[in-house]
Amino acid sequence: MVKLIHTLADHGDDVNCCAFSFSLLATCSLDKTIRLYSLRDFTELPHSPLKFHTYAVHCCCFSPSGHILASCSTDGTTVLWNTENGQMLAVMEQPSGSPVRVCQFSPDSTCLASGAADGTVVLWNAQSYKLYRYVTTCAFAPNTLLLATGSMDKTVNIWQFDLETLCQARRTEHQLKQFTEDWSEEDVSTWLCAQDLKDLVGIFKMNNIDGKELLNLTKESLADDLKIESLGLRSKVLRKIEELRTKVKSLSSGIPDEFICPITRELMKDPVIASDGYSYEKEAMENWISKKKRTSPMTNLVLPSAVLTPNRTLKMAINRWLETHQK
Repeated sequence: MVKLIHTLADHGDDVNCCAFSFSLLATCSLDKTIRLYSLRDFTELPHSPLKFHTYAVHCCCFSPSGHILASCSTDGTTVLWNTENGQMLAVMEQPSGSPVRVCQFSPDSTCLASGAADGTVVLWNAQSYKLYRYVTTCAFAPNTLLLATGSMDKTVNIWQFDLETLCQARRTEHQLKQFTEDWSEEDVSTWLCAQDLKDLVGIFKMNNIDGKELLNLTKESLADDLKIESLGLRSKVLRKIEELRTKVKSLSSGIPDEFICPITRELMKDPVIASDGYSYEKEAMENWISKKKRTSPMTNLVLPSAVLTPNRTLKMAINRWLETHQK
């Protein structure tokens, strides 16, 4: 039997990762911050949130001792923090400049691995904060569960995946698709609180609104069945429900990779072509050029020009895809 004991709603955007130490809980988000909470009463620590990253924070993890926290971001950096005072210990830049998606300490705390969107994995010395080993290439075997990685240390390592890991990865997408529809009434209550709609928890519980019922609510049912009188409140609830429906549809339909911005990893609304030949969300690429060296997020090569050309063909294709999947 599992029961909900606490809900944290401090982040301003999607939460990407949670990590436990023996005494702390760490969370990171698209809002560019990392937050630390005490496991005693789930209060946020005085030096939280931790702020440095200029783009979304994708992953955070504790060292085995719990004294150091690592975080990594789309900005191409992996940062080490002192969990006792929030002090930033080191900023380690991915050699390729590519967005960093995952990071993990070795069991003895001597090394930290960081994996980037371009497929590279870097091994850092967690004591000196220097590059320890840089994986330059990798390849999957076509018919067996093998991965080969070549490194700057002159070695090639062969890795074998167990069948359970592969099956679990395939199951994850299916579980995500069904997640909202499978919400219990308690899950809906938690969601309402996270959306600053905690005053409606009692009404939703009284009417036995679970995940499936939540997705089927309309403005008429909110007014007539749930008796929510405030027009503004009904509109807010409908907007939040529509966001959930959009997520369910995108998970079930599978957004084509070419419609996803390489920087934000979100569906593009205003795609532009940069001088490296790749398409990006306009605002994200403008921020990238203004805040970083003029290099390509995909190749890490110097951009010949900062000119961004509207990709109207791609925008039309995205709009057609949205129209098809919103019917």
